[in-house]
Amino acid sequence: MAKLKLIGISGSLRKGSTNSMLLAEAARLFGDCDYHEADIRFPLYDADEEKATGVPALVQKTADQVKAADAVLISTTEYNKGPSGVLKNALDWISRVDGNPWAGKPLAVMSAAAGRAGGERAQLILRSFMVPFRPRILQGPEIHLANSSDEFDDNGHLTGEIYVKELTQLMESLRAELNC
Repeated sequence: MAKLKLIGISGSLRKGSTNSMLLAEAARLFGDCDYHEADIRFPLYDADEEKATGVPALVQKTADQVKAADAVLISTTEYNKGPSGVLKNALDWISRVDGNPWAGKPLAVMSAAAGRAGGERAQLILRSFMVPFRPRILQGPEIHLANSSDEFDDNGHLTGEIYVKELTQLMESLRAELNC
């Protein structure tokens, strides 16, 4: 049997992003799988540019990866009480490809942020952004990693027992959603 394919989308482009680290931890706790993180360094969405040149190749590649994945993981940081602009831009661009790669796709969302709420507001808004795409959004447990830069060891593993427990439960829920 082929390994399950997971794709992660991080709302942060920053090197050493705790959202990327959280996605990698989620994939590790998910278990044996083929995981990679999408590159969402897309140009800013511009309908005139889209009309002139079409959907950029990187956008199409990412949409194809979402479609081919068995499940998707998204982790968002929180900027000014919402998801990052780069994540919203990526979602807007992916919505422009033919077909809907998200339709019926199991989706686990999480957040990591410097603040004490761990990106809770951003995650709530991200969930609402996803509704028009009709994925199967897991309802919990919710992962809001607060003070995120203090929550990983030198190997990139979560150190907080409660976070490990809840992220493991979320990944078990994702496996159950995939019937495996």
